[in-house]
Amino acid sequence: MLHSEQNPSQLRQSLAILQAALDSTADAILVIDAAGRVAAFNPQFKRIWGIADTSLNVGDSAESLRYIFGQLKQADEFLRRVDAIYRESKLRHYQELEFKDGRIIESYYQPQIADGETVARVWSFRDITEQKNSRRRLAQLSFGMDQMQDSAYLIAEDARFLYINNQSCKTLGYSHRELLQMCVFDIDPLFPKAVWSEHWLELKSRRSVTVETLHQTKNGEILPVEVVANYFEYGNVGYNLAIARDIRERKRVEEALQQAALIYQHSSEAMLLADADDRILTINPAFTAITGYEADEVVGKHIGLLNRDIHSEAMWQAIRKDGHWRGEVWDKRKNGESFAKALTVNTIFDANRQVHRRMALFSDITEKKQAEGLIWQQANFDPLTQLPNRRMFHDRLGHDIKKAKREFSRLAVLFIDLDLFKEVNDTLGHDMGDRLLQIAAQRIVASVRETDTVARLGGDEFTVILGEVGDPSNVERIARDLLERMTECFELGNEVAYISTSIGIAFFPDDAGDLKSLLKHADQAMYEAKRLGRNQYCFFIPAMQEAAQSRLRLSNDLRHAVADGQFFLCYQPIVELASGRVRKAEALIRWSHPQRGIVSPSEFIPIAEETGLICQIGNWTFQQAAKQLLVWQASIDPGFQITINKSPVQFRNERDSHRDWRDQLQALNLAGNSIVIEITEGLLLEASGSVAEQLLAFRDAGIQVSLDDFGTGYSSLSYLKKFDIDYIKIDQSFVRNLAAGSDDMALCEAIIVMAHKLGIRVVAEGIETGNQCELLAAAGCDYGQGYLFARPLPAADFERLLVETAN
Repeated sequence: MLHSEQNPSQLRQSLAILQAALDSTADAILVIDAAGRVAAFNPQFKRIWGIADTSLNVGDSAESLRYIFGQLKQADEFLRRVDAIYRESKLRHYQELEFKDGRIIESYYQPQIADGETVARVWSFRDITEQKNSRRRLAQLSFGMDQMQDSAYLIAEDARFLYINNQSCKTLGYSHRELLQMCVFDIDPLFPKAVWSEHWLELKSRRSVTVETLHQTKNGEILPVEVVANYFEYGNVGYNLAIARDIRERKRVEEALQQAALIYQHSSEAMLLADADDRILTINPAFTAITGYEADEVVGKHIGLLNRDIHSEAMWQAIRKDGHWRGEVWDKRKNGESFAKALTVNTIFDANRQVHRRMALFSDITEKKQAEGLIWQQANFDPLTQLPNRRMFHDRLGHDIKKAKREFSRLAVLFIDLDLFKEVNDTLGHDMGDRLLQIAAQRIVASVRETDTVARLGGDEFTVILGEVGDPSNVERIARDLLERMTECFELGNEVAYISTSIGIAFFPDDAGDLKSLLKHADQAMYEAKRLGRNQYCFFIPAMQEAAQSRLRLSNDLRHAVADGQFFLCYQPIVELASGRVRKAEALIRWSHPQRGIVSPSEFIPIAEETGLICQIGNWTFQQAAKQLLVWQASIDPGFQITINKSPVQFRNERDSHRDWRDQLQALNLAGNSIVIEITEGLLLEASGSVAEQLLAFRDAGIQVSLDDFGTGYSSLSYLKKFDIDYIKIDQSFVRNLAAGSDDMALCEAIIVMAHKLGIRVVAEGIETGNQCELLAAAGCDYGQGYLFARPLPAADFERLLVETAN
């Protein structure tokens, strides 16, 4: 640093200059010469190290300064480092020294080298305590800002970013470097440069401004943010510390609240909010619309005001226990009108799980309940009689059977069928038929107890469930009373009708152990009552089940009988009484069963009618009889006639059969009057438009019609003329006990006279004695039929009979 060749005068001048320079510098300077003595120092050195004015002089040994280093927190470590530095004479050294009083001094060592030798050592010291503290505070502040969940921007007056925190980078997707090269306009599309100056002046004036704006991320997404801008000055320079909060969630919540408010105000569902004491706080317009109560009439009142239903106590118990309840209750509107509502109550709890609010929502479901009631009524009750229908009947019977099982009691089921109802319905019309059913239902209900069930299964079929009947005789008494009531006249407008009733009775558990079997057995008993002549009741017996199974087997066998050629025809002669000659024959079908042998028509014809097979069997009978007639007309008598029975079922199910039969006669070149169609009186009573059309079509084709069993039913003389009847057959019940002067004789004579007056010929059935034949012939009867002349015969035997009588 100083050259030894300088003379003393020059040296002193150089030192004076050096000392002046040292005194003027802000740093503390200490110079140690090669001999280890103090060469120079300045006042700042003594101030930093706290050295008294007279305690240090130029020329003092450097070792005398060691005491000052005791101020350092790590003095020994520093002195060892100094020794190491001096040993390595050419090294420079920088170190921050921490004083015990908290100051931080920056030290810098610089050796002075001349001719390769260290001639001086220069130490400079600078107090950086404030700088360090500022940096520390800045680091702490920066760290704190980086921990924020909001974005922080330090913005200059020209809108540049001077500082940004980590959250700013996370939110916008930019790096620190990128953001520090940007300004407000780059991220806020709502803040153009044109308004920035105005905004800055407003901020400077107000010091703090809160605004909602939009920030655009690096990938172009627009975020709603709330910005709190804070103006401050430092060193006469203005700054804006802006804190930006992402308010997407808040906006979503606000929108949800707005939507909730709209729903609350415009919902058709009534809403009510109550406090922890169940006092009403607020209601929505739908509440008023449904209940009629305005807000000022219910706010502050207990929520129980709105639920007077008998189940309300149970509801409140559930709410207090579980915090919620849902169900259907009945309430009253302000005007006193009752209404049904679907109610939901929920409890809102606070942080301590204490009741904070209760929310009730309900809707008016009165119309829905009424519709459901109507649907239930229609699904379970007969609309005509208002009695339970088949579905409800089965449900109640199942319930009663379970009850009877539990209590070891007996119940009875009655199957009731109205005899001759179809005739009344077809004759007087459906309206009168419906009225008859209503009256019949009332009479049945009046015949049983209130606890018993009366149901209409359909048509003219009714059922009754009698519970806890005890002795069967109790049921028999009810059945007798019911029969008596049903035989009374039915006043149907201006008409009067009479019917009878067939009743089948079965007991649980005596006759069946389950619902299905019980119904089946009662039904079988009812059909047995009909078979026995109607207008009576019949108890089920096991033989009925056997008969039903037999009918089922016979029904199955019937389906194969025609195809397998098991049927054949027999013919019973019809004799002209005046001449004694056989002029006609009645074709009677017989069934030769492969296992049972000959099956009686009285056994299989009803089954054929029930199953509809009668149509197939009837057509087969007509075809066979027509072919046989063709033979006999050609060989024996051109005017010979065959009578063929036609079931009412055939008239109902085969409306075009008259055309088929006419075509078959034409194909065989047979005249229409070669055939006589025999029908029953019942068919005329139920003569619908279709039946009448078929009967008149037979007349137009020349086919004659015979009315069987005349006098046993409810014949109307008008029908005889309306349908142009050709023959009537006096039933054998009038012929069986025929004697001169008897009532039967008088009836037969009256029938014969009446028929002849109407142009109708008469056939007497069941003639078994010569006396019967003579009396009928004397009365003018045209034809006779019965065992006196012959039993039904196979075609070959009948043909021999024809030949014999012809000769």
